[in-house]
Amino acid sequence: MSLEQLEQIITQLREEPLFENLELAELRAKYEEIAASFPTPTDAIIKKVNALGVPGQLVLAAGASDLATIVYLHGGGYAMGSLNTHRTLAYNLSQASGFQVLQVDYRLAPEHPFPAALQDSVTTIKWLRQNGLPAKQIGMAGDSAGGGLALATCLVLRDAGEELPAAVVCISPWTDLAAQGESMQSKASVDPLISSTEIEYLRNLYLKDENARHPLASPLYADLAGLPPLLFQVGSDEILLDDSTRLVAKAKQAGVEVELKIWEKMIHVWHFFAPILTEGQEAIAEAASFLQKHLKHENN
Repeated sequence: MSLEQLEQIITQLREEPLFENLELAELRAKYEEIAASFPTPTDAIIKKVNALGVPGQLVLAAGASDLATIVYLHGGGYAMGSLNTHRTLAYNLSQASGFQVLQVDYRLAPEHPFPAALQDSVTTIKWLRQNGLPAKQIGMAGDSAGGGLALATCLVLRDAGEELPAAVVCISPWTDLAAQGESMQSKASVDPLISSTEIEYLRNLYLKDENARHPLASPLYADLAGLPPLLFQVGSDEILLDDSTRLVAKAKQAGVEVELKIWEKMIHVWHFFAPILTEGQEAIAEAASFLQKHLKHENN
C-alpha cells in the first residue's frame, strides 16, 4: 500500500475540507479547482455529444476502441461535479479498459432536483441504443451519487422492458439517501471527505420533499431482481461503506451476479486520486477488467 501517498491526500483533505463554510456555488468552484490539479493527458480524444438533448462527451485514450462504450456518471452529491471534474478519471478508465467512455453532463440539483439526473442518464442510454449500439456493448460506471444513479438507470430500463447494459461498476456508491447505514457513525472519525451533515445537505438539495427511501433515489430500497452483473468498489474508511455492503447482500438475495471489493484503508472515491495514488490506479484496472469481461464488441 502506498501509505505515504494516501496520508498526504488525507492530510490535505483535513487541512482544506471541501465543505467548510462554503455556499453551493463556492463548493462547485472548489471541486473544479481540485480536479484541475489532475489534468487529462494530452493524447486524449474528446468529442462533444448531444444525446437527445442531454450534453456529454466521449473520452478515448490512445488506442481505445469505439466498438463498446462505458457510460460514466460523475459523483458530487447530485449538486456538484461536471465533465471537467471527472474527465481524467474517464480517461484512465478508457486507457485501462480499451473502450471509449461517455461522460453524461446530467442536470444538477437544486436547480434540477430528482428525477432530472435520472431522466438524463436514461435518455443517454436510449440515445446510444437508437444509434445502433447493442446493449451488450454498453457498460456503466459511476462514483458516489453517480454509482447510485447508474443503478437507478438500470431499474428504470428494466421496468420499461428495455435491454440492460452488460455490466455496471459502482464506485463508493451512494445508495441510501435515508442514511441508515451503521458506517455513517462508525466511520465518521476516519472519513476525511464527507460527513453525515454533508450527506443530509446534499440529500435535501436533490430530493426536495421526495421520500429519501424512494427506490429510484435510493436503490437500496428497490427490487433489484434482473439487474446486470455488478461490481462494487468501496473503501474501508468511508461513511458510505454500508451503502455498498447492504445493497450487495440484497442483490445476491435477488439472484444478481455481484462482486464486492472492500479496499483496505481507502477513502471515498480514491480512484479520483489515481494520478498520485497507486491504489487508485489499481482500482481502475480492476473496474476495467470487470467491464472487459462482460462487454462484447465486434472483435470477441
